[in-house]
Amino acid sequence: MGEKKRVLFLCTGNSARSQMAEGLLRHLTDDHFEVFSAGTFATYLRPQAIAVMNEIGIDISDHRSKSLDEFLNTPFDYVITVCDHASQRCPVFPGPAKRIHWSIEDPVAFGSEEAQLDAFRHARDDLHQRISEFISED
Repeated sequence: MGEKKRVLFLCTGNSARSQMAEGLLRHLTDDHFEVFSAGTFATYLRPQAIAVMNEIGIDISDHRSKSLDEFLNTPFDYVITVCDHASQRCPVFPGPAKRIHWSIEDPVAFGSEEAQLDAFRHARDDLHQRISEFISED
């Protein structure tokens, strides 16, 4: 087997979308990729993201929110932004990183707990579909 391709998922706060994407790609590819996630700034991992990932058998509870500053000198094969804000502020990474942008709707919603979870499920399912396509094209 060849060297693993390195993928960075980037969003604004590294609290939901990029965290779910990291967990999904790692789970779906059986170690074909080395996967990371970060935000334009670090915040915290949202409990709703943990909950909806647990629903599909993926545990991201040990993830932590990270700033992209931790990765500025790290070469990547792919840098995938999952929100428009991050796409506009994404720096240039060293090496041959291919930039990909997915505009995933922000799952942080107001309303009942169930409405919030539904928004997170929608983002998770959107990411799952895009990541499955990404894997098949790689």
